[in-house]
Amino acid sequence: MITLFLLYLLLVNLAGYALFGIDKRRAIRRQWRIPEADLLLTAVLGGSLGCIAGMLFFHHKTLHPKFRVGLPLILAIQIVIILGAWAMDLIPMV
Repeated sequence: MITLFLLYLLLVNLAGYALFGIDKRRAIRRQWRIPEADLLLTAVLGGSLGCIAGMLFFHHKTLHPKFRVGLPLILAIQIVIILGAWAMDLIPMV
């Protein structure tokens, strides 16, 4: 079960990273963009670390407060939830 969860986290974080790269390329080419809500949803669904990495690597959305503050806040909340669940023995730690 934990392996499946880790695989999910890997995939959603890779997707978040890729989405920031794709959106940056589309912004440069003045093409149709990925909605900000989709980028944030990817972070909320567990891809916050990948989204942060993509934001910093591609220098994309770094001046937008909802991303500059929002993504680290989402990550912090996710860490607190995971640590809380672990402390209450709701999830096993490998």
